[in-house]
Amino acid sequence: MYRRFIKRFLDFCLALLGMLPFLFLLLFIAPLIYFEDRGPIFYNAQRRGMKGETYKMYKFRSMKVNAPDLRNPDGSTFNSANDPRVTRIGRFIRKTSLDETPQLINVLKGDMSFVGPRPTLPGQKTFKELDEKRQKKCSVRPGITGYSQAYYRNSISAEEKLKNDVYYARNLSFVLDVKIFFKTLIAVLRRENIFVE
Repeated sequence: MYRRFIKRFLDFCLALLGMLPFLFLLLFIAPLIYFEDRGPIFYNAQRRGMKGETYKMYKFRSMKVNAPDLRNPDGSTFNSANDPRVTRIGRFIRKTSLDETPQLINVLKGDMSFVGPRPTLPGQKTFKELDEKRQKKCSVRPGITGYSQAYYRNSISAEEKLKNDVYYARNLSFVLDVKIFFKTLIAVLRRENIFVE
């Protein structure tokens, strides 16, 4: 019942409540992003969501226009406290996780949940061609935050994150979602494990 109906209902209601503070935040952050390098406010990326369907994920842009896509050896996104691709305002919104707030729009649309596995790049394989672990990960909506983001953030490998995503998909519950939500708030406030050096 929670997995199929209540979780989505709570997501929609909370995202709707969050839209007013988000709009105030937008009025403050959008000009800072734009006037730093005259680029777009949002970074819109294609991601693989529930049941393998692709969707457009919204974030505040934190990198310079046309910044190269750098990856770690395990294929995960490169990040560093001294990443030259990141703008000045980008460093601030990343450290505070404000760059993720436009994903409230994705939650309202039903693309995402507040809590779930972090969405991944679509890749070349279709949903049916994915291995069992990745199919299980895609059996639930991706989240703004998730098990790995709450407890480890960027301090573990992509493979470990996948294991945690599968664990979440298999054990999804209201209690687990509440634990992850509040652990995320603590991690963000403490600015834990933001960068991998």
